[in-house]
Amino acid sequence: MNLHALRLFYSVAETGSVTQAAKQLNISQPAVTSQIKKLEREIDCTLFVPKGRGILLTQSGAELAKQAKRLFSLEKEIESYVEQLREGSIGKLRIAATFLPANYLLPRWLSRFKQQFPKTEVEITTTNFQKACEQLINYEADIGLIGGTTEFGPFIKGTLLLEDDMLFVVNKNHRLASQYTTLEEVVKEPFIFREEGSLSREKLISLCTLHHVDKPRIGIQINGLNETIRTVMEGYGVAFTSSLEVNEYIARGDMARVHVEQVDLKNPISLCIRREDHLAPSARNFIQMIKTAPYRP
Repeated sequence: MNLHALRLFYSVAETGSVTQAAKQLNISQPAVTSQIKKLEREIDCTLFVPKGRGILLTQSGAELAKQAKRLFSLEKEIESYVEQLREGSIGKLRIAATFLPANYLLPRWLSRFKQQFPKTEVEITTTNFQKACEQLINYEADIGLIGGTTEFGPFIKGTLLLEDDMLFVVNKNHRLASQYTTLEEVVKEPFIFREEGSLSREKLISLCTLHHVDKPRIGIQINGLNETIRTVMEGYGVAFTSSLEVNEYIARGDMARVHVEQVDLKNPISLCIRREDHLAPSARNFIQMIKTAPYRP
């Protein structure tokens, strides 16, 4: 069926006049009449009969007008939906994040994002560095928020968002609480180590190697941040953590920082996308929101 002719027919049916329909559509009256006659021949039905200066819908014309109304109402709905997709106000945003940004940056950003774009579905995957990169490369994520490094290989472009301080923390009553000391002295204390392969553990060992200091003694090995923090707060050992993880506890006085001289180690956190890739509108909106509302401790 000729949809252009159907649209002209529907306009005539709505206005009740070929003349009025032609004015609305900004085309000539003969052109409207010609198209409708072609439509009548195509479907082998009479749609209008003359009535005075106007027209009267036949029964077939009235029924076709009802169906045309449904069709063009659906067309408007689809156009609105496509416009919302183009703007990123609906759709889906998939984010792959490592533990630190997933727990300490995303909650604030997601709250703001959903206030602005409540119809956009958001899916978060918290995973390790390697899997976050794989999800980006394999188009299983639109954006990556990745901590620990700024080297992502040839297929991923990373933009540094912030550099988080790495801290030595102890119980508030520990002898080194809020004190200034050396790396050589602090590593004499028993340490709470995270599991092998964890960022904080690898950075601590690299730090000791760099300064030619013996690695600290493992007092306890814990596979979990919350358990590490609770153990320190209960009075055992030293932990080496990212400041994002412990700032609130230090601020409340539940634990204290040990100021270690000549140690200024950062944990970079980057926003990652695929190189030379076209971002979905929802991803562009999220990135723009981060730029206008960056993280502030």
